[in-house]
Amino acid sequence: MGEGTDQAGLPEAAAGLGTELVRLTRLIAAWKQRAKHEPGAADRVLLARLVIGGERRATDLAADAFLDLSTVSRQVRSLVERGLVERRPDPEDRRGSLLTATEAGRAAFEHYQRQRDAELAELLEPWPAEDRRELIRLMARLNDDLVEQQQARLCPGGHAGTAAKQGEIHV
Repeated sequence: MGEGTDQAGLPEAAAGLGTELVRLTRLIAAWKQRAKHEPGAADRVLLARLVIGGERRATDLAADAFLDLSTVSRQVRSLVERGLVERRPDPEDRRGSLLTATEAGRAAFEHYQRQRDAELAELLEPWPAEDRRELIRLMARLNDDLVEQQQARLCPGGHAGTAAKQGEIHV
């Protein structure tokens, strides 16, 4: 196929993808709204950032999670009180502290992942195996391309750092 043939349906493909992305975004927003009222809902995002991304300061955790620092501070206080997160002095700046997930926090995060995976398995169960593999392959490709595009926009000619890799955290 020539380049002209590949480009022929591009506007329609872009419009169709745009429509489905908006639809997916709305479905995810509705799911998140329902999930807010589930036990542990506030813990999921912060524990994911700490388990997968490692220890960090509350300010970095708030930025990574796209949350207000005051909200993160309240949630972290609760996580520390319940033994899911540990706070220790930052060796580089003794005025600050570093947060890390405890073994109990890791176990809670793994429980949330298993719960999510079970729900998705139920959804995908009627799909043929090849369709499931193709969905994962195409979603990964789309996410990779979106990250690359975001990095290029945030830091033309440079590196965007962790902010552009948000999609790599699995909640």
